[in-house]
Amino acid sequence: MPSSLMIPLILLANAAAEVPPPASVDEPDIVVTATRRSQNLQDVPVAITAIAADRLEATGSFNLGRVVQLIPSVNFTASNPRNSAITIRGLGAPFGLTNDGIEQGVGLYIDGVYYSRPAAATFDFVDIEQIEVLRGPQGTLYGKNTTAGAVNIRTKAPSFTPEGRMEASAGNLDFVQVRGTVSGPITQRLAARAGLSFTSRAGTIRNVRTGLDENQQRNFGLRGSLLWRATDNLDITLAGDHNQQNPRCCVQVFVRAAPTLRAANRQFASLAAASGYAPPSLNPFDRLVDTGTPHAAKQFFGGAALTLEWDAGPGKLTAITAYRYWNWYPSNDRDFTGLPITTVSANFSRQQQYTQEIRWASSGDGPVSVVGGVFAYRQTLRNDPLQEQGSAAALWLLGPGNNPALLDGLRQTVALDYTNDSLAGFGQIAWKVNDRLKLQGGLRLNWDRKDADYRATVTGGLVTSDPVLIARKNSVLGPQAYVAKFNDFNVSGDATISYDLADDVMAYVTYARNFKPGGVNLGGLPTDSAGNPLLGAATIRPERVNHYEAGLKTRLWDRALTLNLAAFRTDISDYQTTVVNAQIGVLRGYLANAAAVRVQGLEAELSARLSDAVSVSFNGTYLDGTYRRFTDAPPPLELTGGPQVVDVSGQRLPGISRWAGTLGIDVHPEVTLFGHAGRLIAGTDVLARTGFSSSPTPSAFLNAPGYVLVNGRLGWQSDAGVQVFAWVRNAFQARYFDLLTAAPGGSGLVAGLPGDQRTGGITIGYRF
Repeated sequence: MPSSLMIPLILLANAAAEVPPPASVDEPDIVVTATRRSQNLQDVPVAITAIAADRLEATGSFNLGRVVQLIPSVNFTASNPRNSAITIRGLGAPFGLTNDGIEQGVGLYIDGVYYSRPAAATFDFVDIEQIEVLRGPQGTLYGKNTTAGAVNIRTKAPSFTPEGRMEASAGNLDFVQVRGTVSGPITQRLAARAGLSFTSRAGTIRNVRTGLDENQQRNFGLRGSLLWRATDNLDITLAGDHNQQNPRCCVQVFVRAAPTLRAANRQFASLAAASGYAPPSLNPFDRLVDTGTPHAAKQFFGGAALTLEWDAGPGKLTAITAYRYWNWYPSNDRDFTGLPITTVSANFSRQQQYTQEIRWASSGDGPVSVVGGVFAYRQTLRNDPLQEQGSAAALWLLGPGNNPALLDGLRQTVALDYTNDSLAGFGQIAWKVNDRLKLQGGLRLNWDRKDADYRATVTGGLVTSDPVLIARKNSVLGPQAYVAKFNDFNVSGDATISYDLADDVMAYVTYARNFKPGGVNLGGLPTDSAGNPLLGAATIRPERVNHYEAGLKTRLWDRALTLNLAAFRTDISDYQTTVVNAQIGVLRGYLANAAAVRVQGLEAELSARLSDAVSVSFNGTYLDGTYRRFTDAPPPLELTGGPQVVDVSGQRLPGISRWAGTLGIDVHPEVTLFGHAGRLIAGTDVLARTGFSSSPTPSAFLNAPGYVLVNGRLGWQSDAGVQVFAWVRNAFQARYFDLLTAAPGGSGLVAGLPGDQRTGGITIGYRF
């Protein structure tokens, strides 16, 4: 399979090596710690992309949503902070609505601490040193098992030399950002570091009803750390952070009305006419809405970690004890219109997380190296979803002829308690057989338990004893109670063979057998035709993953150029997905297993320093992701009113672009300005992506088209630490969607989240 591609990859590398290099300097070595020891990126037989702090700053990548524009194999989607997902190679999390009852397939780690909430990715970075993205299963090196990859973020450690930086930015849409860091010694063995970030921006969508702007940015983050150098070989670090957001967010605009199989009087055009309603604009890029429910995306996120690092000579012992919290207070208008259909939609959530990791990594450059550890994890979650229907709900969700009072004021209140426990032992051993050949293997033992108690009560609406009317009410919002439990033990592992074909040319092949623990449905269960919950859907089966990969890592042209290639295939049994059945009147996602899924593709990463002042980079990805077997999927939007399930075997997975690529050009010659030595800052980054499906079941009306984004910057940085530059994002005003959504009720309404329009501004900074 992918190993059959090794011969042409090797020939390509050898051919490139025969071309005379340009007059240039070596590409600098990149040191990564994602493999739990400091190693040269090119010596690690794993597909890794590393982005250092200076690159993040130069490209204005102050959060993960912007970082992924530099790495085409990684994607970040968010209809709101709670419904956020990180995917690598198209895998990692179901596309669309979040269900807390399953694990993330992409692990997010900051300073070795696992962050279970992908909402953390919506916050601004504070004082980042480097971001490392590992692609493919990572179960034998990390505390939490991840089937698609890991995002490893390192913040800057406290310094025993005084240092600091301050930066302020301003731009259109009332954009204001202030960031600052200071670090230095307190005593000879105690150092401190503190950083903060504040970002504010007006919304990108106008609400014609209220006159307010929607989809704002309102972020504040504070981080501090203390480093105690207890002895020459023992460091103890205490770190804490607090982050908060409180924007008017997140709203989607009218995109189109799709035809369905329902009667004409139950489709959008007829229902809108019966309601005397018209969207504020039929052009989604007018960015207009008329929703009446206030939008809010208020969240608090933070925690503390105590890290012990003991260099014991033959190895290094690391122990990390951490606590995290996340509190979420939203308000949404989930019918996406100005009509009183769903007047209240808010899934309040409060989470706490505790983790303990103890890890040993051998030191030195001997023939055998070992990494091993144990990991304990507990997550507690309390959700209190609230939903209420309005006077237009009966018409839009049940059809003409229903009494408007039937659903008016119908209110569902949910109490959900959830506990997620996990224990694991993991390890990896590598053997240098000789100067060129290296064998590596890893093993993981994992135990998981999940317990959920779901209680939904319903009040309001028309008071009636008619069983037909009661059934209609319950089909929209009904009482429901169930207990869900999952308990399982798993063994997984991986094996890698790497071989140095020549100096600075390494080939590797990897096989990994991995899993994602089973899950429990925390958003309510689907019901049968009589309205009874399907208790068999309370839990879903674990994913079983077989991953194959072959890669080539090269340094060519006298090390002036780095070229890395990878070919891979990932086969998943019992793929976990969130589905939404358009037949029901509520936008509620529940979990299901697709029998078999396959994602395969090719990746190429190239970077070169053409001179001391010019560098270029290119990342390209080809992805093919399909349901190999999924015979009982919910119907797509256009089949609403027809079959209850459809066979989508052979059709494409959501969220995957077949082709994606980035191109970066940086020019930084030395320039003296007003008598001060420094360098020019000039560069551009281009992201191109083909279209993708925005629905778990492919739909002709929920396909988001491809797009090209161009960002640029121009400025000057002095040797004394002062910098000033202008920047622009989406310079050519590309019109694109981050995602599309089918509105509840099956009317055919499609809403969407348009990507940001052109933005620009100026940044001034100083560092010492």
